[in-house]
Parts: sequence; structure tokens; C-alpha cells
Amino acid sequence: MEDGQNPDQEAAGNNKSQALGKRRPRGTADPVQVKRPKRRQPAPLPEVKPTAEKARLQLRHIVLACSFVLCVLTPVAVSALYLWTRAADQYASYLGFSVRSESSPSSSELLGGITSLVGITSSSSSDTDILYKFIQSHDLVARVDARLDLRAIWSKAPNDPFFSYTGNATLEDLLNEWDRKVQVYYDNGMIDLRVLAFDAQDAHDIAQAIYEESTLLINQLNDVAREDALKYSRIELEKALERLKAARQAVSEFRNRYQLVDPAADVQSQVGLLTSLQQQLAEALVQLGTLQANAQPGDPRIEQVELRIKVIREQIESERQKFSSETATGEALSEVVGQYESLAVDRQFAENTYTAALAAYDTARAEASRQSRYLAAYVKPTLAQEAEYPERAKLMMILSGFLLVIWVIGVLIFYSLRDRR
Repeated sequence: MEDGQNPDQEAAGNNKSQALGKRRPRGTADPVQVKRPKRRQPAPLPEVKPTAEKARLQLRHIVLACSFVLCVLTPVAVSALYLWTRAADQYASYLGFSVRSESSPSSSELLGGITSLVGITSSSSSDTDILYKFIQSHDLVARVDARLDLRAIWSKAPNDPFFSYTGNATLEDLLNEWDRKVQVYYDNGMIDLRVLAFDAQDAHDIAQAIYEESTLLINQLNDVAREDALKYSRIELEKALERLKAARQAVSEFRNRYQLVDPAADVQSQVGLLTSLQQQLAEALVQLGTLQANAQPGDPRIEQVELRIKVIREQIESERQKFSSETATGEALSEVVGQYESLAVDRQFAENTYTAALAAYDTARAEASRQSRYLAAYVKPTLAQEAEYPERAKLMMILSGFLLVIWVIGVLIFYSLRDRR
């Protein structure tokens, strides 16, 4: 409907259109009437519940906030106040070392090749394990305390009761403080240390004392290992020496008893003399036969040769009687010589045994000298230029995170129990 047209005019127009339609000429078809689709009914709207009331502050919210302040904010604030106002600065000294074992080649190994021309250096893990335990032991703490007075060093911050030493005079309390101030890290045969003190020079002195005492321990281990290596060879050498002394003492007693230095040599000289006399006798007999064949029967040379032969035979008989004669002790010379030869054999055996034992001892000592341990420091004790500890920001972050996690867990447990009721 156009603007300004009233309903009566619209109805008159519709009647006119109907009258004209009734006057259609003959033979014309009726117009096709198009059916319009029916409009879909709109879906019913879901039922909307009335909106909830605006949240109001309740008692549990106040309790929750108070618990957060009490369990998280208050400890963090107190800790921050203590760390930045009371906690004293601490200086760190670092030290790193390892135990090395060096073995020099022996003379036989030098023939094996060029690689044997130099000593072989390797780490000793077993000695490093011993040293790692030693650094955390009462023994080392007592030694360092005797040198530096650890209680006085770690008590230089009386206004800092948390990081300062507040124990009594017992070694156990000092060991607990040692575990706090001296951190030991052991990895792959290497030991790293961090020593804390309220003065940089004190931290350096403690680290230096630890290094020196560790060196003394390694030297003691060297001495013990060398002593073990020489123990059995030394025992055998001492036994051989005692056997040699006994054999020589027996020979000395024999000589004093029979007044003979070397009966075997005396007998040997007598045998030589007897052999010489027999040779002279043979020559005299040959000379006598020659004279008897060429000279007259009354030739005085024949008498002289016969007299010489007689004397030689008497001397030979006298020398032969000495072999069967008795010594000053009433024993036969042959028996005395037999005793001496037995003693001489024992002495010779003792001398050979002693020589072999001495050579074995020298060899063992040389082997022990070639194998040595020493402490190699790859980081000497450092002297701090500024304080590194306590790490206040890091401690605050750790403390805050820990307290927050504990508080959240507590709240979750509280609400879980509350919902089950």
C-alpha cells in the first residue's frame, strides 16, 4: 500500500480487478496458480534458567586468603628480610684434583717397542675412592681444625645464626658444619671441592689445607704399597742373612777348635809335597840305575844316590803318616777335613742363597720405585674476589615455589575432603 492511500480505495481497486477478470475473452486458458511454500515454524527456544546471584564473599574465602598469607607470603617476607638484612656474605674457594699412577718401564719392557720408552700414566680409581671418603671423615676435619681453628673461622658472623657455626666444641657438630661448608663432587675419577667461609682468605686456607692433607694421605698409601711389595723379599733376605751368619760362625768355631785355618788347603799342600817327594824318588832311582850301569861298584856317587833315595823314602813315609795322625783334639785329620768340607759346603750354599735373595730384594725395590702415585691438581685453591653466597634470589625463588606448591596441595586436599561430605 502506497503512502496516502486509505483502505476503502484499496478495496475498490480489488473489486475492479475481479470484474475485469470475469470479462476474459473466450478461448483463453485459465492462469496457472502457483502455490507458495508454507513457512517453517520457528524452533522452540530452550528454557533459560534464571541467572545465578552475584558471588558474595564468604567465610571460606577469607580463610583461604588468610592461609595463603600465613603459609606463603609471611614466610617469604620473613626469609627475604633475613637474607637481605642478617645473612652474611660468604666467599667460595674451589679446588679440583685427581690421583694419578705412573709406572716407569723396566729394562725388559724397553725391548718391547717404542711405546715402552716412556712411563705410563693412568688414574687410580681405588685411591680416588679412598680420598673421597677421607675428605668427609672425622680424621681430616680434626687435622684441618688443628691447623686453622675451624670453629673460629665459621663463627665470624654472630648476627647470622642460620649460616654461622652455632654448635658446641664436639667434633660431631663440627663435622656437620663441615658438610654444610665443604661440598665434594666426585665424577669419573676427579674430585671437585667448594669451600665456603665468611672471609675469602679463610676459604682459600681451608682448601689449601685439604689439598696438603690429601697429598700426605697419597704419600702414605705409596709407602704402604711399597712396603707390601718389599715385605716378602725383605723377609727372605733376612732369612738368608741369618743362615749365612750361622754358617760363617760354624766355620770360625771349627778353626778355633782345631787351630786350622783351612784343613783342606793344608792337606792339599801335603799332597803336593808328597807328590814332589815321589817325583824326586823316581829321579833318584833313575840316577842310581844309570850309575850302577856305568860306574865301578865302589864309586862314591852310588853311595850318595842310595843315601838320597833312603832319605826321600823316609820323608815320604813321614808325610803319609801325617794323613792318619791325630790332631790336637785327638781326631783323625781325615775326619777333621770331612767336617770342614761339610761346613764349607753349608757356607757356600748360604752365600749363594743370600746373593739370590739380595738380587730379588733389589729387583722388588726397583719395581716399587717405578710405580708411584701422586696427587695432580687441575684446579689449585682459588682466592675469591667477591662473595657468591648466599644466593639470595635463588633461595627466594626455591622457597616461594616450595611454599606455593605446599599451599596449593593443602587447599586441594581440603576441598576434596569438603566435597565428600
